[in-house]
Amino acid sequence: MTTRTPTQRRRFLRHFAMGGVAASAGSLLPLRAMAHGFEADDLPSDELRSLAHFPHRHKVSFEHGVASGDPLARKVIIWTRVTSERGGIVPVKWEMALDAAFRRVVRVGIALTDGRKDHTVKVDVSGLKPDTVYHYRFVVGHTASPAGRTRTLPVGSVAQVKLAVFTCSNFPAGYFHAYREAAKLEGIHAAVHLGDYIYEYGRDGYASTDAAALGREVLPAGELLTLDDYRQRYAQYHIDADLQAVHAAMPFINVWDDHEIANDTWKDGAENHDPATEGEFTVRRAAALQAFHEWLPIRTPDPRRPQQINRSFAFGNLLALHMLDTRVIARDQQMEYANYFGSDGSFDVQRFAADLADTDRQLLGAEQLLWLQDQLAASGATWQMLGQQVLMGRMNIPAPLVLGQISFSAYSALLYKAQTAPATLTPQEQFILAQPAIPYNLDAWDGYAMARETVLAMARGLNKNLVVLAGDTHNAWASDLEDYQGNAVGVEFAVASVSSPGLEEYFPTENPLAVAAGLEAIIGPLKYANTGDRGYMVVSATPGECRCDWHYVSTVKAEEYTTLAGKSLRTLPGAAQRRLMAV
Repeated sequence: MTTRTPTQRRRFLRHFAMGGVAASAGSLLPLRAMAHGFEADDLPSDELRSLAHFPHRHKVSFEHGVASGDPLARKVIIWTRVTSERGGIVPVKWEMALDAAFRRVVRVGIALTDGRKDHTVKVDVSGLKPDTVYHYRFVVGHTASPAGRTRTLPVGSVAQVKLAVFTCSNFPAGYFHAYREAAKLEGIHAAVHLGDYIYEYGRDGYASTDAAALGREVLPAGELLTLDDYRQRYAQYHIDADLQAVHAAMPFINVWDDHEIANDTWKDGAENHDPATEGEFTVRRAAALQAFHEWLPIRTPDPRRPQQINRSFAFGNLLALHMLDTRVIARDQQMEYANYFGSDGSFDVQRFAADLADTDRQLLGAEQLLWLQDQLAASGATWQMLGQQVLMGRMNIPAPLVLGQISFSAYSALLYKAQTAPATLTPQEQFILAQPAIPYNLDAWDGYAMARETVLAMARGLNKNLVVLAGDTHNAWASDLEDYQGNAVGVEFAVASVSSPGLEEYFPTENPLAVAAGLEAIIGPLKYANTGDRGYMVVSATPGECRCDWHYVSTVKAEEYTTLAGKSLRTLPGAAQRRLMAV
């Protein structure tokens, strides 16, 4: 294979620039600017010659929009995908400007893409100014992509940080109205997506009942197993106009949850994976993670370890955001209540309690835990925020409800009867009321109780103001975070889904307002619940408070909808004030 000297590469770049790419973007730029970010060192000379003529001969488009992500004070990732009738290697020019008209271009370069990366383009643009809004776009030949807007992180003394928070965007379940509304927001520093960005099910799978009527049947039609499968599903999501709008409006900070791979993923498998019929889980996981890194604007900390995506973002002296993985790196397999029932229907409380208290059960793993400790210890920011997937707040509810032995409304009526006419309770009713409260979701931190205690002890020992973000459940929650001794450690804000159905689907005969009110009444740390609406959160941090505002849409099953204002709660800094309170 022939190689090019630096001088030869510069000649190629000059030839390429004069071929129309620079001119089509509205300005001819200095060669040194054109060369920024170009990577062609390993290309044969014949391929380099063919690239110089590419823009004139082949039709291209940017039908999957643009995106940006993982902003730092002086760097940000920009992303797009090129659809090319030619295939092969495609040179793509990118521009960063201070204005939407691209008259003040400050960074420009050329990136190469091909089928090995599904023709996606990711550029880590450096040399930027802190806390600055930039506009970016991509150009191939005379075809320009839509323009996107991004923002770098602030440094030093910061007065306010605002984050939009999302989770659980299920294409066949309904429209992405939450994305559309969030794209209209002003003053957002970044969007935080807590996972389930896509779902892996086929057309006959979860939440697909209305998909055909809505024109949102998934591609491919079957369940995702191969790299091509996952790529096709991401491509379909990125065709959605509302998703494109929110990506073009703000930088994203992403982590995966389980459905980017398969339902209830853990380190060695998943509930929705059968090795006998679907092959080795590690092969499927590798395909899923590759597509995730290709299709999202994430900065991969270590390309040799694509499963490691824990990383931190510093918003000056105000907020440090630590993104965690609770799925792939170290999670032990989930406990299941079915494993604790005897043949006579009895529940083995002692064995269940012992397993729940097992100090060896991992969720983050030792390496990630030490990393988190180092990040918390090193940061002097007022607020320490964990961006992660599953509920950390304690969600213990009466066992008969967890095990489906009684409905919410019937249990509420029973509680009312016990308060107003206790003498009329039957022995069976007394037995139901005497049952202990147990975790309703063993896939959450409740199923990894000692791992949770370790994190809470770490934050308390370092005297940090802890705010945890959570997704996964499709419902909105807010909880005080306390350790086993009842010490206040921090708060949790959990976001409703973009489109996946919540508890209203599992309790179709129950009033969601009554379910939420009942849960708030019986779960001590829980201060707010919404179990019937889809939406997003805006989390705002100042030196004096960290506040969450929940936003909802009236429906995801129709193109017409209205917006609904949700609850607003806040917490204050300082050991004596780390609890939820009204705004």
